[in-house]
Amino acid sequence: MNILHLALGGCLRKPPVHYGLTADTGGHIAYVLEVATHQAQHADVSGVTIVTRLFDDEKLGSVHAQPTEHISEKLTIHRIATSNRRYIEKEQFSAELPALIEAFCEYISRQPERPDVIHAHFADAAGMAREAERRFGIPFIYTPHALGIDKQAETGACDSLVTRIEAERAAIISAAAIIVSTGDEAERQIGRYGVATGDRVRIIAPGAPAHFAGAGPTVVDRMTEWLDQPQLPIILAIARPVRKKNLIALVRAYLADEKLRAAANLVVLAGQHGLASGEERVVIDELTAICATPEARGHVMLPADHDSTDVAALYERASEGGVFVNPALHEPFGLTLVEAAAAGVPVVATRNGGPEEIVATIGHGITVDPRDEGALATAIRAIVLDPARHARLAGAARRGHRQYSWDRYAALSVETYRECNRPRLLISDIDNTLTGCRSSAFAFAGWRARSTLSFIVATGRSLAAAQTILRQWGLPMPDGFIVDVGTRLMIADGKGGWRECDDYARLLDNGWDRNAVHRALATLSLSPQPAETEGPHKISFFGNERDANAIREALAAAGQSARVVFSHGRLIDVLAPNGGKAAAIAAYAQSQGLSLAQCVAAGDSGNDVDMLTACGRAIVVGNAGSELDDLPERPGLLRVHDHHAAGVLEGLASLGITVPSLLPQAA
Repeated sequence: MNILHLALGGCLRKPPVHYGLTADTGGHIAYVLEVATHQAQHADVSGVTIVTRLFDDEKLGSVHAQPTEHISEKLTIHRIATSNRRYIEKEQFSAELPALIEAFCEYISRQPERPDVIHAHFADAAGMAREAERRFGIPFIYTPHALGIDKQAETGACDSLVTRIEAERAAIISAAAIIVSTGDEAERQIGRYGVATGDRVRIIAPGAPAHFAGAGPTVVDRMTEWLDQPQLPIILAIARPVRKKNLIALVRAYLADEKLRAAANLVVLAGQHGLASGEERVVIDELTAICATPEARGHVMLPADHDSTDVAALYERASEGGVFVNPALHEPFGLTLVEAAAAGVPVVATRNGGPEEIVATIGHGITVDPRDEGALATAIRAIVLDPARHARLAGAARRGHRQYSWDRYAALSVETYRECNRPRLLISDIDNTLTGCRSSAFAFAGWRARSTLSFIVATGRSLAAAQTILRQWGLPMPDGFIVDVGTRLMIADGKGGWRECDDYARLLDNGWDRNAVHRALATLSLSPQPAETEGPHKISFFGNERDANAIREALAAAGQSARVVFSHGRLIDVLAPNGGKAAAIAAYAQSQGLSLAQCVAAGDSGNDVDMLTACGRAIVVGNAGSELDDLPERPGLLRVHDHHAAGVLEGLASLGITVPSLLPQAA
């Protein structure tokens, strides 16, 4: 398996990473590097690539302007470039995304071996992965890391958050799977987006980031510069200097508790101060001011910079009677709590989000309401001032952290990738795709009787006509119908019949003015199809390709939005702009908790183009019309030899989907 991770934000590079160098150079980078490193060690993985953004900023390191950086034999970082070579924060990515999408797709097109899966980190990367899936048929996995809907609950709505939340919702809808770290993320956080996810959400807990103590001096050796009694245990906090991490509340809680000040020192690692700007600069200035007060001097250590060797040394120091504190207002997961456990350090953590689950699993600390500064100080004191309790919690940390393993993550994530490459839904046209050969139609019915793959039909016919033709050919009834060239989605009504999906019908109303479209086409000499072929979102004519082009020109001149579909050399359908077989498939798949990557489409004519392009895999039967000659070649697109239903079965067999052992030849 060839895996691609897509992570745009921060200063992602070969370790050691200078965490806190920018606002986005934080936990998600440790996550991506650890995931990729351990997946590359997996026997079934041929290679892993991390794709990130190239930028040129000497203050942040020249390595970020290098297109390629090799980490190991099977692991490489590749950086994609646009005309903008400046470093930008992730909040500014929206303006850059169109250029990044083109650069990313151009990169994929050049690869001799394209990835089997794209794992997108954050919604901006998911937007890029979704376009790559559309063009190349590569399924994508989404890991949110942090979700805007929770941030909005804390800070209130603003335009940037609304945009972010919509991007996250689109990622949740489209991803073949969503990998999260805790049950809270899976159930409460993802659940708040109101998207049917089926079994696509997978909880795979990460492990502890690796920090290795160096041979040289660290901040531990310089404690006397800040602390009057450096021999005391330390209360350690490591977080980005942003409001939601709540570091100022921790400092206030510590300073307000005389017993705590007498028993332990406070050490706060809050990013790299010299490069901070915006919100980070404001928070650092506030921290610096409060740490300069008489109550804090000699008790609080606030280093202006640090590296991974400093972190390792401070964890070791904290294990000697100290405690690690995560006071965030909300923490989606909390890698530092697993990191602390691996070092044998008890913890006090926010009860909001992932830490509640981590602490319950490992049993190495206490969770509190982060807004209650008194409760925060009391919980810290309960550990630091009670050696017996500290020893019990430290022992639990050393034993329990093994439940969070990167090797386990690698194995489970690779299996998830495999599952996401397995088709779950077949969508087939009827006329000349399933029909046309009696013996192969019979063979298809036999396959359907033994297959567990879900099956729907997508046809230009009406529901009644589609049911009639299926019965005439002895073909099986499907799990759902897409009819009238993708302008009606019919689902089971639970009573043995069918009902139209109202949500899909409302989607097609958007941007569609049927009367105005009729008026725009009134001056053309067109032959209408019978009235019974029309519908609220579909107007149909007989004609040739020249007529279809004339319709497109007339609609453009009138400023009317519509899709014009030419098929079978004589049929022209004018559809609502949001209609079509692909749109209906996406709506049906979403209702079943599936993604387009898990769909297989089979067709033979021009009205199948959109679904053959959109679905992860597509079968073009051997008798297909010339309208499909220009269908872009891509992985997952199969042009088979056999005709009609035998061609569908040939395509399914090539995908490894069980079919009858004896297939009749096409008539």
